[in-house]
This record gives sequence, C-alpha cells and structure tokens, in this order.
Amino acid sequence: MGETRERIAELVREYHREKEPGPFVPGVSPVQVSGAVLSEDDRLALVSAALDMRIAAGVSSRRFERDFARFIGTRKAHLTNSGSSANLLALSSLTSPQLEERRLRPGDEVITVAAGFPTTVSPILHNGLVPVFVDVELGTYNTTPERIAAAIGPKTRAIMIAHSLGNPFQAEEVAQLAEDHELFFVEDNCDAVDSTYRGRRTGSFGDLSTTSFYPAHHLAMGEGGCVLTSNLALARIVESFRDWGRDCWCEPGEDNRCMKRFDQQMGKLPHGYDHKYIFSHVGYNLKATDLQASLGLSQLQRIDEFSAARRRNWRQLREGLEGLPGLLLPEATADSDPSWFGFLITVDPAASYSRAALVDFLESRRINTRRFFAGNLTRHPAYAEKPHRIAEPLKNSDLITDQTFWIGVYPGLTEEMLDYVIASISEFTTGH
Repeated sequence: MGETRERIAELVREYHREKEPGPFVPGVSPVQVSGAVLSEDDRLALVSAALDMRIAAGVSSRRFERDFARFIGTRKAHLTNSGSSANLLALSSLTSPQLEERRLRPGDEVITVAAGFPTTVSPILHNGLVPVFVDVELGTYNTTPERIAAAIGPKTRAIMIAHSLGNPFQAEEVAQLAEDHELFFVEDNCDAVDSTYRGRRTGSFGDLSTTSFYPAHHLAMGEGGCVLTSNLALARIVESFRDWGRDCWCEPGEDNRCMKRFDQQMGKLPHGYDHKYIFSHVGYNLKATDLQASLGLSQLQRIDEFSAARRRNWRQLREGLEGLPGLLLPEATADSDPSWFGFLITVDPAASYSRAALVDFLESRRINTRRFFAGNLTRHPAYAEKPHRIAEPLKNSDLITDQTFWIGVYPGLTEEMLDYVIASISEFTTGH
C-alpha cells in the first residue's frame, strides 16, 4: 500500500509539472485579476486527502482551525463552506437568545458601507435587520470612524464592514467606537488576510471576523471560509449555528464529552433526551470538508510568500502609474501594511477619456479588469425595496460606481506582466 501511494504521489507531481503554463506573450496571454497559485505540494495535499477518503470535516479541518486562529491572533476559528457563509454565520450568531438583552432582533440597525460586496450586507437583511449605509473615502476606499459615529442612532446595535481590497480600515478606532456604544463589531476580513493595522493583523479586532478561501483570495481552498473570535461564548454560538443549531459540541464520531448526554432537560423535551439531538438555535449546515482543509493547510504554509508578492506587485503598479493624467491612484490607510487584494483606479470625471474607454482598451489587450464589486449597493434592484437607512449622501460611492475599476496584484502575476499593464495604461492615458 505504501509503495502504491508513493507511486501515486510521484505521478501527481509529474502531472503538476506538465500543467505548468508557457511563457507570457503580451496581448495573447491573459493578465488575470486574481486566481489560486497552486504548487505540487498543494495538489498532493488534496489528492492525499482524497486517497484517505476524508470527505467530511475531520482532523484536517480541526488542525486548520487551530493553525489559522493562531496565525490571525484569535482564540477560536470555525471553518465554513464559503466566505459568504462565514458572513451569514457571524451575523446570525449575534441573534442568539443566549446573548440575552444584547442579542440582535428584527428591526435593529447594523452600520455598513454602501460601496462593496453584497455578502457583507445580505446577512443583515436575511436576519430581519436594517442596514445603515455610510460612504467611503476615495483613495483608501474605506469608511472612517467619524462617518460611522455620525450614523449611530437609537436602533443601532452592530457594525459590519470589510477591509477594502486588502486595505485596512481604522479597525482599532472602530473597535473602540463599538465598545463605547455597546455595539457588536463584525470585521469582514475576506480580502485582507495578513494585512496589519498598527502592527496587528486584521481579523483580530472584531467581536467576530470572517475570511474567504475562494480561489481569488489570499489562501485557496476552492470554496471555503472561516469565522474567528476570541470570545469563547460567541465561539460556542457560532459552532451551534454552523452545525445545524445543535446544542451538543461533540466532534463527529465522539459521544458524551459533557458527561451528561442522557441526563439533561431542555425546552419541553423529556428529561434525558439524547443531547446529540437537542437544538438550541435555528441553524444551518455550513461546514467545510477535510478535502478543502487539507489544501488550506498546504496554502497556509505559503502565506508569507503570497503576501510579499501582493505587496511587491502593488508597489510596482503604484510606482509605474504615478503621475499619469486623469488617474486617482490608491493609498494605504495610515498606520497600515496591506496585503493587497487588488489595485483600485478611479478615472477623474474631468479626464479627457472615460473609464469605459480605458477599460475597453485594457480588455482588448487581454488585461482583465473588475469593477469595485457592486459599487453603490443601494442602486441595485436587489436592495431597492428592502428596509435600509442611508446615513449620509453617498457621493463617493456613486463616483466609484461610475468611475472606478481594479486590476490584479495576485501572486501569479510576474514583473513582465505588470510592466505590460503599466505600458498599456501609460500609452492610453498619455495618448488621450
């Protein structure tokens, strides 16, 4: 059996080498905005888990949770099947009756930003809560503690915002603001793994934080996400909501860790009802699998390499595009060190060319672009008739909707590719 496995491993490595892409050809090879950067070891980790038929959550999932929590700087992490599920899970957990008077109830308000990705906002609505939209700053593309403070009203109970394309918002100040006003703070860290603010990793500031392991993100599992916290009571609630809403905390295949499996009375159930089948929350099944976790563990070993490449690629673009006419280039938040997700560009409305024309030119050269996700979410049909409050004029969010796009900095991009991107943008902007 050992010899067979070794033979399979060598074939996997050989197959991986055969799949390596050819040389970059400007104008022919795509310059992608994002993607998973997978090594021989990553491919072998996934195959090894498959050979062991570890098809449900198990030992690799638990190990990843421990290692990732330690990396971010929290006490607990709970792996999920996606970053979107992580956001849903994090906010839903704050509706738990176990939080008593602090629990979020239908009609309570949650402050968030208008310019971003919908999965930061949709969980608010899924739970019968009311999103309160604030604007962002151009350059950093984050909101500020001052804007959040001005939006707080008598019904406000939580703050849920994301670090924009890896650029940290002022997380320490927002956490303090939440504490001062007795608000929950959910930190969406999906785009910002290994970013730091004032020397501390993002994802460690909120009551809860979330991460995505979709291939576009800093670590890839295919699909996957995580909810993190240092609050053990919240961690227990998160686990219950993730695992069908059950009250039991035994791992799969484990029984009677509490030593009271048949000696409890809950709700209106008879005394001694099997604790494995007592449900204390209206939950979900949002677990991931060991296949995903095995790949995640391999990817986590490369996080320093990935983050260094993202920072290096962002700097190359920033220096190469400096001074070109009609472009507003991104800026890191003061006191931060972003592990960038992308490079945001806003075309000045007074420029002699349009954003659409520049984007069309880049796409014609096989340089992929993306909008800053949804732009102003309040302008989308999905949210038009949903309960919400707009705390201030969303002037910058509207400008972003019309004038902003981003290009890639992910580790799969080479210096040659980025030189081609810089030369293309320079040619277009100076020629107009």
